[in-house]
Amino acid sequence: MSVKNVLVVGGGITGTVAAVALAQKGVKVTLAEISPVWYGVGHGITLQGNALRSFKNIGALDRILENAHGFNDIAMYHASGQLLQRMPVAHTGGEDLYATMGALRSDIQTVLVDMIHELGVDVRLGTSMESFENHPDHVDVTFNNGNTESFDLVIACDGIKSKTRKMLGISHDKKSSGLGIWRVVTKRTPEMDCSAVFHGGPEYKAGYTPISKDLCYAYVLTKPQRPDNGLTDAQEMKRLLEGYHGPFDFIRENISEDDYMNFQEIEWLFVNDEPWHQGRVIVTGDAVHACPPVIAQGGAQCSEDAWVLAEMVTQDGDIDEILTAYQARRMPRLTVVVEGSMQLVDWEIHPDTPGANPGMLMGKSLAQLAAMPV
Repeated sequence: MSVKNVLVVGGGITGTVAAVALAQKGVKVTLAEISPVWYGVGHGITLQGNALRSFKNIGALDRILENAHGFNDIAMYHASGQLLQRMPVAHTGGEDLYATMGALRSDIQTVLVDMIHELGVDVRLGTSMESFENHPDHVDVTFNNGNTESFDLVIACDGIKSKTRKMLGISHDKKSSGLGIWRVVTKRTPEMDCSAVFHGGPEYKAGYTPISKDLCYAYVLTKPQRPDNGLTDAQEMKRLLEGYHGPFDFIRENISEDDYMNFQEIEWLFVNDEPWHQGRVIVTGDAVHACPPVIAQGGAQCSEDAWVLAEMVTQDGDIDEILTAYQARRMPRLTVVVEGSMQLVDWEIHPDTPGANPGMLMGKSLAQLAAMPV
C-alpha cells in the first residue's frame, strides 16, 4: 500500500467520501475541517446515478436512501405549465441503481459523518493546513494551531475557494458563470416525483427535484446579482417564479419565510492544463473542477474523485506516478461535464443561439458518462 497515514483537508462530499473510503482500507485518516461546527448545507442537491455508485462502493447508499428520493425520469415543461415531455435519464451508475436521486445535503452529510466516526477517523474541527513541506517519503504539515505533523499524503478537498490550490502554485481561480441561483426547500405534491425543468419563462430557467416523500428542492436561475428591491428572500423567490406555472403554482404558493432558501452567484473553475499535485500534496474535487449545476454532476464527480483516489493510492507503486495517473484518469469524464455545463450556461443566457438544444446536450452528456470508464 502506497500510503498508510493520510490527511484529508475539507469536510464536504469529496473529503468525507475520501475519508470513509481510505479508512475502510485500513489507512489512518485525519480529517481537518476549517469550520468549528460540522454540518451540511441546508438546501437540496440533485445527484445522478454515478454518485449513487460512489456511495454504494463505500456502503453508504442504503442509509442515504432512507431519507432521500430516487427516480429515473426527467420532465420538461414550458413555463406556462405545459408538459412538453417526460423522458428517462441515462443510468450513469449502472442499471441496478436509480438514474437520479434528490436529497438534503445535510442528510447525506449526516450519514457520511456517522460513518467517519464509526471508522475512527481523527476529526479536527476549526483546523486548517497553513503550510507544508514535501520530503521524499512524507510531507510535514503545519496547522493553524502551530503544530506540525507528518503524513504520507495530503488530499486537499477544500472547495472552489481552495487555499491549497494557491499554495501549490496553480494559476487557475474561480470565475463568474454569468448566472445566479435562488434555491428553496419546500413542500411538493405526490405527482412531483421526478426532476422537472421549465424553459421559456421570464428568468433563465426554473426547476425542482423531489428530495423526500413530501419535500422538494426548487430553484430559479437568474442574473448573478440580487437586486436591492427591499423584498425578503421568500418575497423575492415568489416574484421570480411568478411567470412559472403548472407544478410551480403549488411551489410558489407554499414558499414561506421559514423555508430554507439562499441566493448565490454561480462560479466555476477547471484546472485542465496544470498538475493537481506537488510531491505528496494533491487537490481534488471542487478545488480543481467546480462547474455550474446545470447537468447535476458536481457532487457526482466529487464523489467519484474521492473513491477513485482512495482506490489508487492504496495500491502499491510510486506515489508521484499514481497521482499523475489519477489526474489523467479523471480528466476525460470531467471534460465532458465541465465543457457541457459551460455550453449549457451560454445557451441559458442566450436562448436564441442557433442550434441551442439544452435537453439534447444534457442527455448526450449523461449518456457519454454512462458509457465511459470511471
